[in-house]
Amino acid sequence: MDAIIPDRTRIAPAEEIEKHVAAEGDRESDPALALERERELEPVGRWQDELTVRGMVAALLIGFIYTVIVMKIALTTGLVPTLNVSAALLSFLALRGWTRLLDRFGIVSRPFTRQENTIVQTCGVACYTIAFAGGFGSTLLGLNKNTYELAGDSPGNGPGSYKEPGIGWMTAFLFSCSFGGLLTLIPLRQVLVVDYKLVYPSGTATAVLINGFHTTQGDKNSKKQIRGFLKYFGGSFLWSFFQWFYTGGDVCGFVQFPTFGLKAWKQTFFFDFSMTYVGAGMICPHIVNISTLLGAILSYGLLWPLISKNKGDWYPANEKESSMKSLYGYKAFICIALIMGMDSTTSRKLLPSLSKACIDSLAVNVWTIE
Repeated sequence: MDAIIPDRTRIAPAEEIEKHVAAEGDRESDPALALERERELEPVGRWQDELTVRGMVAALLIGFIYTVIVMKIALTTGLVPTLNVSAALLSFLALRGWTRLLDRFGIVSRPFTRQENTIVQTCGVACYTIAFAGGFGSTLLGLNKNTYELAGDSPGNGPGSYKEPGIGWMTAFLFSCSFGGLLTLIPLRQVLVVDYKLVYPSGTATAVLINGFHTTQGDKNSKKQIRGFLKYFGGSFLWSFFQWFYTGGDVCGFVQFPTFGLKAWKQTFFFDFSMTYVGAGMICPHIVNISTLLGAILSYGLLWPLISKNKGDWYPANEKESSMKSLYGYKAFICIALIMGMDSTTSRKLLPSLSKACIDSLAVNVWTIE
């Protein structure tokens, strides 16, 4: 009796069709899969086509706005949080609003893609990053003659050791900083992102946000975020306007509210009702906020008061506290020593991996040329 063997070649196509239909059903029910399918079907053009005039103008305006914000934060808190996500939101709103305005007037414009959105966001972030990393909020503007005279006759403040700000040399300096970062970008990416598989949270969050904007649900999501942005922006503006009425000087009103008493206030323990600090604290990770708080308690609550008790012994009693010969000198050099110690430890850990990545990259390039 012959056994009847089913023809698998006839059954397989039906099974594949059922699997395909089931997969399509899953994509329709799951928004993440639907979004992935939509991205797969979207054509990707040349990167040169995404460099548009409207994008560069929007990036310049966004970069100007964020540079002002970052300089304000850097000169007050000293901590600059990442603003990539909000820059992506403003980039989307600026160009989407521009394309819709042209459509209302019957002017045909090129489609606004997620790649162009990413370029505008990147250029805007680069503007404020250069302003902060270039030293405008820390060291660069401190090289002028006025700061040199305020430093007084200190050992490191030799005659003529100052440099007034100028467009020419500052531009060359910023170019050097920018291209220096490019030279270290590839090995750092290889070590930190590829080898260590770090999540890079700000970049990941920005990519997810931009991908979410350029979907069928993107307009709804952007409207919700804009409503939240305007709500909190209005609240912060009104509160700052209210504070302005009760501010009679730098140490008056809500600017330096003595929450813990006048004795603690003299050690700079007071409450500042500034929304800048609140916003920066919400963006920064918890470990940064906790370490900043502990550092403030240890330094201004314990270390500086103990050093100030030795006034006249450890440093001259007739010098102002803002002088490098006085208490401020201890503050500056202790902080510099802590920063250099931490950076030296980090560099020592990363140096072998960076060297290996550079050697591998050079070897690949030489092999490609040959």
